[in-house]
Amino acid sequence: MPIRTDHDRGITTLTLDSPDTRNALSARLVDELAEALAGCGDDEAVRAVVLTHTGTTFSAGADLKAPPSPYTFVALLRRIVTLPKPVVARVAGHVRAGGLGLVGACDIAVATSASDFAFTEVRIGVAPAVISLPLLPRMDPRAAERYYLTGERFDAAEAARSGLLTLAAADVDQALAPLVEGLRRASPQGLAASKRLVTARVLATFDRDAEDLVQRSASLFATPEAREGMTAFLERRDPAWVL
Repeated sequence: MPIRTDHDRGITTLTLDSPDTRNALSARLVDELAEALAGCGDDEAVRAVVLTHTGTTFSAGADLKAPPSPYTFVALLRRIVTLPKPVVARVAGHVRAGGLGLVGACDIAVATSASDFAFTEVRIGVAPAVISLPLLPRMDPRAAERYYLTGERFDAAEAARSGLLTLAAADVDQALAPLVEGLRRASPQGLAASKRLVTARVLATFDRDAEDLVQRSASLFATPEAREGMTAFLERRDPAWVL
């Protein structure tokens, strides 16, 4: 099973558990994560959700061998944003491409200082289109411009400065402990109402731009340049355009 579920005193932890694929976002993983989140939303015993991972990679982005449809992935991101419970990302490793969309959709995101991040889409001939829905309303515009265009890696301190993360810490669990305890002490009604306030701008972006960005993403993935980029990635070589 690509998703593991654990419960402790009102907190449900959903663990991306496909380390052999670096928790790549396959159609199956996306479907099962969406189903698990729906269950958390309906369960009155769940006060908040922690989204974490096994292995050294939170998520390597879309599984190029078995990807979800753009609509399915948008629906997953929207479910995180609209879930009436806070969703907290716990990151201890690498995050790439679509994985940054998961982190950006979460209400709180904490990572180890050693974690690193990259928008690698530009290097295979596509763009971080769909994941822009939760990310662009939250990230510093200049940081987004730089990292979208260069595909370079950046560290957790820069991710926190840019607005991708809430905070970076040497010990992610120590940093999370007071945040999770605060969520346990909050009322369910108060959490739901407060989350609606802080996610309103992100949700408005989904309502306005989702269809356009899904179409842009699909169009890019269908191009010869993207096919060359994905083939080069799978074959572990440089694509034809690298100078």
